[in-house]
Amino acid sequence: MIRKFILLFVIACSAANVAAQSSVDEMGEMLVHHFLTDVTTMQGSFEQSLIDADGTVVEVTSGTLEIERPVRFRWSYSEPYEQWLIADGLNVWSYDLDLQQVTVKPQRDALANTPALLLGGAKDALAQFNFGGTTVDEVTTWVRLEPKDENSGFNRIELGFIDGKLMRMMFFDNLQQTTLIALHDVTINEPIDAERFEFSAPDGVDVVGVPITTEAADF
Repeated sequence: MIRKFILLFVIACSAANVAAQSSVDEMGEMLVHHFLTDVTTMQGSFEQSLIDADGTVVEVTSGTLEIERPVRFRWSYSEPYEQWLIADGLNVWSYDLDLQQVTVKPQRDALANTPALLLGGAKDALAQFNFGGTTVDEVTTWVRLEPKDENSGFNRIELGFIDGKLMRMMFFDNLQQTTLIALHDVTINEPIDAERFEFSAPDGVDVVGVPITTEAADF
């Protein structure tokens, strides 16, 4: 009789744990869906750390980010070097101010299966990812996403939400490197000047690549 009670207790606890995890996973999916569908603009500052396979921090950078959905964003590095990454809806411009060089690529190709697709992509961005589960670490809810394309260059992405707002991001690439991004002073759904997502190469700056036009785009 005691053994039967213990067995039933273990089964009940296991079922409760499964139900609890299922509830946590659903919460994580809701947070990501909310971020992609209800957040139209987002801006703030960031600190980005690159960590190698041995756990050593090899680079720390910082700057600001601005997102306007569905397809525009600006990622501006200020320290230790100055670089702009601008998606204008058709093209992605990468401007290295020290080298005075710009690389331009069609946005659709440049962002496919990358973390940037989730930040500045359209509502269907999740179609390129699978949910990998949700965990809660103190005040942060971490949601794991795994790219469906094995050639994307990333094993997984983890988005960290605090009080329902995206505040942390971790990218795990195929070289066993981890990129950790901490967001600060984040505001959402506030107007952003449209000129922040426009780019015109300054005189004397080398441009690598050919930007596509509205007529050439196929979205």
